[in-house]
Amino acid sequence: MGEHKFKEYIYAGVTLVLVIATCIVFALLFLRWDSVRTGIRALNNILAPITYGSILAYLLTPIYNRTVRLTKRGLQSHMKNETHTERLAKMVGTLVSLILMSVVTIGLIRMVIPQIVSSIIGIINSLPSYAEKISLWIQTIFVNNPSVEETVLSLYNQGVEKLIVWSTTDLVPNLERVIAGVFTGVMSVVNVVKNALIGIIVMVYLLNIKDKLCTQAKKIVYAFTSLRLANEIIEKTRFIHQVFGGFIIGKLVDSLIIGILCFVALKLMRMPYLVLVSVIIGVTNIIPFFGPFIGAIPSALLILLVSPRQCLYFLGFILLLQQFDGNILGPKILGDSTGLSSFWVLFSILLFGGLMGPIGMIIGVPTFAVLYKLLSERVSASLKKKQLSTDTSDYCGLDHIDENKKTYLK
Repeated sequence: MGEHKFKEYIYAGVTLVLVIATCIVFALLFLRWDSVRTGIRALNNILAPITYGSILAYLLTPIYNRTVRLTKRGLQSHMKNETHTERLAKMVGTLVSLILMSVVTIGLIRMVIPQIVSSIIGIINSLPSYAEKISLWIQTIFVNNPSVEETVLSLYNQGVEKLIVWSTTDLVPNLERVIAGVFTGVMSVVNVVKNALIGIIVMVYLLNIKDKLCTQAKKIVYAFTSLRLANEIIEKTRFIHQVFGGFIIGKLVDSLIIGILCFVALKLMRMPYLVLVSVIIGVTNIIPFFGPFIGAIPSALLILLVSPRQCLYFLGFILLLQQFDGNILGPKILGDSTGLSSFWVLFSILLFGGLMGPIGMIIGVPTFAVLYKLLSERVSASLKKKQLSTDTSDYCGLDHIDENKKTYLK
């Protein structure tokens, strides 16, 4: 009996020490948050190649796995040595993944970059004519209000003059210096190329050893945790992979389709800056809920410089495109990969977007979906342990639960 009490005291003491240590760590993190954030950024810069390689490997894993399976199936009748078949299949899978990544990257660069450059140069060269069109448009709107028209035109002309002077005297002659300054402020070109090349090497390694890494991770989990907890960790990890993989890959496919549909529709509507606007809409569509509207703002401003009427048509089209994506295309591709209602999708985007910026807006939905699912399972398990109902409708309008009969009184 005394030994049992002693063990209880030991466990209680260890728990108390761990709680106090955790509180101290959180307090230090809060008080030294600027230093912690600086350290995290430095660590992110150091691990950038690993991060790039991991993201690329994660995105290309479905292609790699399918290629390896098909290659194995085709070689089994010609090669009897399983080791050689495995190695050759992995080589083919890696080669196909690299070719696909190269084709997509080079294709996007050759298609998009020249169009973006020509669009920017065209905008700069056309600023005077755009300014004159908008000036005439303002005169038409305020034709019955001469005093308001005079004030608006005066402010508008001053702004246009400053913009034209800045673009012709400062921006264009110093464009190379401006671009170099921007890249220097973010990261050097050499560092980007280095991280990208190392990231590709990391991607190749991860694609070929991912099964071994997963096996080793499972071994470690089963070694240091109880069997029940280990099984639960493996199950939850599989669920996290399913949610993130289904959402991210599905969203990329969805955004690609939206970008193509946008290009075709704008082509039929004879809108300006086809490729530039389509790329903006397609890329920003990766962000759930707010993506189409975020991309519509700069695109609408570009089209407004050419024609206010076309700008209105474009905004109407974006609204229809967003409805089509949100109600038809998105659910078809993504299905119920997150299991979140529209409110929680909006909440997760605002929360993680505020904490982590654009990256948080992209990964916020699957991250919150995982947390929501884990919390729901814990709540259900706790209710079952107390022999209470797990059906949410039983708690609608509930006044209290009878402690003896376990009846729900409303």
